[in-house]
Amino acid sequence: MTSEQTEAAAPFDDRPLADTLARGTGEKAIFEVVVRGTPEAVWHEITKRDAPQEVVFDAVMHVDRLEPGGQVRMRTKDDKYTAVVGEILVWDPPRRYAHTMRFTQYDDAPCTVVYDLAREGDTVRFRLTCLDMPAGTKTTKQMRQGGTMMVNTLKAMVETGRPTLGIRIAYRIFALLGPLMTPKRCRTEHWPFDRKD
Repeated sequence: MTSEQTEAAAPFDDRPLADTLARGTGEKAIFEVVVRGTPEAVWHEITKRDAPQEVVFDAVMHVDRLEPGGQVRMRTKDDKYTAVVGEILVWDPPRRYAHTMRFTQYDDAPCTVVYDLAREGDTVRFRLTCLDMPAGTKTTKQMRQGGTMMVNTLKAMVETGRPTLGIRIAYRIFALLGPLMTPKRCRTEHWPFDRKD
């Protein structure tokens, strides 16, 4: 079962709340799911760089280094478009990964995304926390809509090895329409690792 919460949740494991990463501006959303699997399997799905991340809209994760301060780019499989840019804030495998996040198609301020994992017997409680989402923006709308899809897809990937049929169909449609609908400003050459916004 998944849920979205807008109020602060109980501490996750013994680590500090994601709120310690918040800048105190914008909205917050929390999405949680319990996954039958190991923390390592869940971690792999949210951090893999050798294949598309079905959890993150079938994008490929590119990084310049895996440590705080490292730059993150989520790009299309063909590497022509960059959908998301950010900076790693926390890299603590397989418990917590946090980064700033900005959609390249919008001029909205960046928000912070925190992935927390906690073992619970033979399952993993996974929490996606979105902080500092700019109020009333397309970024916030997409984050709220996408959060539930992301945690549900993560659960499917770890438990069955593939996304649901509906997600697989959606990704095929995205692949066909993406080049026609993606703004030129999202082309990868506009988002090198040394560009910081």
